Formats: sequence, C-alpha cells, structure tokens
Amino acid sequence: MALVTAPATPSSSAHDGAALRDPGIDLVRALCVVGVVLLHAIMVGVTVEDGAPVFENASVGTWWIVPVSWLLQVMPLFFVIAGFSGLLSYRRHRVRGGSDTAFVAARVHRLLRPALYAVGIVGAALTVLVLCGIPADFVVTAGFRYGQPLWFLAVFLACQALLPTLARMHEDAPLLSIGALSTLAVTVDILRALTGNDGLGFLNLAFVWIALQQLGFFLADGTIDALARRTRGVLALSATTALFLACAFGIFSPDLIANINPPTTALLLVGLAHTSVLSLYRSRVIGFSRRPLVARITAFITPRTMTMYLWHMPVLLTMAGLTAAFALQSGQSLPALSSVDWWMQRPLWLVTTLALTALAALLLARWESGVPAPSTSGAAVTGAVLLGVGGTLGLLILGTSPLTAAFAVGLYVLALRLAVRRSPARPEGYARPRALSASPTSSA
Repeated sequence: MALVTAPATPSSSAHDGAALRDPGIDLVRALCVVGVVLLHAIMVGVTVEDGAPVFENASVGTWWIVPVSWLLQVMPLFFVIAGFSGLLSYRRHRVRGGSDTAFVAARVHRLLRPALYAVGIVGAALTVLVLCGIPADFVVTAGFRYGQPLWFLAVFLACQALLPTLARMHEDAPLLSIGALSTLAVTVDILRALTGNDGLGFLNLAFVWIALQQLGFFLADGTIDALARRTRGVLALSATTALFLACAFGIFSPDLIANINPPTTALLLVGLAHTSVLSLYRSRVIGFSRRPLVARITAFITPRTMTMYLWHMPVLLTMAGLTAAFALQSGQSLPALSSVDWWMQRPLWLVTTLALTALAALLLARWESGVPAPSTSGAAVTGAVLLGVGGTLGLLILGTSPLTAAFAVGLYVLALRLAVRRSPARPEGYARPRALSASPTSSA
C-alpha cells in the first residue's frame, strides 16, 4: 500500500515525504498487518494421528471463529487505507509532473520484487522437501496453505494499476463511481444467491475491493471527516447493524472470513463501519501513534508491510512442521484443536509467530528493495501488470509447487523487466536508492 501522505502542494518535493506522512494511518496499517498475521496464526492447526502429522484449518466447524473474525477481519480497512494513501501519493506524483505509466510501473516493482523473492525461496524449499523424500501430500498441503493468502497480491496489484483511472473517476463523479461499484457488487451477490452459482461471486474480487479502495479516496480528500460527528456515528452504527441482521437472517455467513472467498458485500459494510469509526477517532489515533514505543513499532512495520504479509505464512508452516516433527521424535502428544490445552498454548504460538515474522522481514526486506527508473511505455507496464497478476493466479488456481513457483517467478521477472525504462539515459539527478521500502506502502 502506498505511503500515507498529506495533500501535496506545488512546492512539495520528494525530500519532504517523511514530513507529509500521517502517523495515525501508518499505525492503523501496521495494526491491520498484525491482525492478518494473528488471524492466520490462530487458524493453523497441527496434530499427530496414527504416527503421521495432520495439518488443517483449526477454525473449521468451531464456534469461536465468528467472534474472532469480527475482531480480526481487517482486509476491508486495509484496502480503504490503500485508497487513502494511494490517492494522495498519486496526486503528489502528478504535481511533480509524473505520468500515470510511471506511477503504475513503480507500484509493479514495489509489489512484485518482494513476491519474486518470497515465491522463489518457497519454491526452492518445496523442491528440497521433495528431494528429501517428504510425502507428496505433505508438500502439496504446504504449497496449498502458502498460496491461499496470495489472492491479496493479485487483487491489490490490479487495484493499484487501475488507481490513476479510478482517481479521475473520483474527481469527476465521486458518488456515481463508488455507487456504481457498490451496486455491481450487490448485483453479483443477488445473482449468486438466485442461481446458486458460487463462481459468480468471484466477480466481486473486482467490485468489492475496488469499491473499498474508492471509499479510501473519500477519506483522503476529507469528505468523510467533513461530515458531522453524529452522521459518522450513524454510518458506523447503521453499517454494523445491517451486517448483524444480514448475518442473523442468513444472507451472509456470520464468519466474516468466509465472506472473503469469494468476496461478498458484507465486506463493504465492514469497511464502511471501520472507516467511519477511524474518522471519528482519528485525532486520538494520531496522538496515540506519536508515543515513542508505538512510533518505533509502526516505523518498523511500515516499510516492511508487504514482506511481512508474504512471509508470515512460510513462518507459520515452518512452525507447524517443526512442532509435528518434535512431537513425532519425542513421542509427546499434541493437544486436540480447540481444546483447553490448545488454547493455553495459543498466546505463546501467536507471540512466536509475530516475532519470527518480524525477524524474517528484518532480514529479507533489504534484498527486496530498490525501484529502478520506471518504464515510459504504457503497453509495457500493462503487460507487466498482467504478467504479475497471471503468475499469482497460477499459484492460486494450480497450487504452489516447485513447478508453479518457478513459472510464477519467471513471469515476475518478465514483468519487472517490462516495467523498467529501456533507455540507457537516466533522469537528471537520478540515483539508484540503496534501500527503498520493499512494501507497497512506499510512495511513487
């Protein structure tokens, strides 16, 4: 996600980006990343049955996933923040005379460079497992679990590639643009319910997430903050009430995680409620974000957002594998999923997940950094986006294996090459950065 910046003025420069950051939005983004990691961590279940490890989703068929999902379903807010920061970054980019193509090319690099390393290393690790004689079903399960969260990479890359066009739509007809997207999302849900064809729901991979990004535009331009506090409170309460009633009457699953695959308009209600509350308490959030310890944690996560997202699942899979191996070697039993003993172990499990994910981000982010001069060819950048999305969809549809990982890495390499300026001449004053952010939170 793009850098959180204040609205640019013609005098803004690339050197004053730090001064234009919104610390409150940075903090909320960091909390969203932590929320995603915690949610996935609590869903990883590992047991040993008949002398063999069993890996499964610990939340399936449980009562506790409903309240947990209402607490930790932060993906809608993630996209709202992406719209907020992306719009402001794009406007600053235009003030500096940058083109839409250059803006999108920079986004391609900030998203696909971390993905190139993550998918490449995971593919190599799966290859090692195969060569070591690890059972094929174990390797397939590991690859499947790793690939599940990668939907975010494909969808987010597409949303960011469309941001310049969507920004102009917002400038020309803000209410019409978000209204049309929301209407299309609702229509997809209705058609899905009437026909019983769940495949139709995947159309909302576009409509729901783009609408949420568009909602972030309203936060960025001050429209939401300009509303009376009572109005924003009513919006938050109305969205929450509508969501509760829709779940109670069976329109949506009360498990908000289930509403993400495929996406439903329940996520729009979540995003509206979260955005309204954020706007209501934004000044307090900013004040809290400036406390020294909070600011240090936020400063650590912000430039490593994408790296943490891409690496938290390999960390979890490694932890699960080591736990099973230890149990098999020592002869100790593992607690049944959702049992009292299992819950007693969750705090240590969650803290370890966060610590190891942070360590992975610290070690790997520097190798994923660096954004060269972007391409000036619109066709080349469009091709780069399509290759990046296609490579990721391949991992999602076919599963992550040594072969599909190698194929995706090849497409990512081609995409990154397409998104680099072919001319040997560099812009005046250009210097290759040593360690730019590896996350899509960086500005163009």
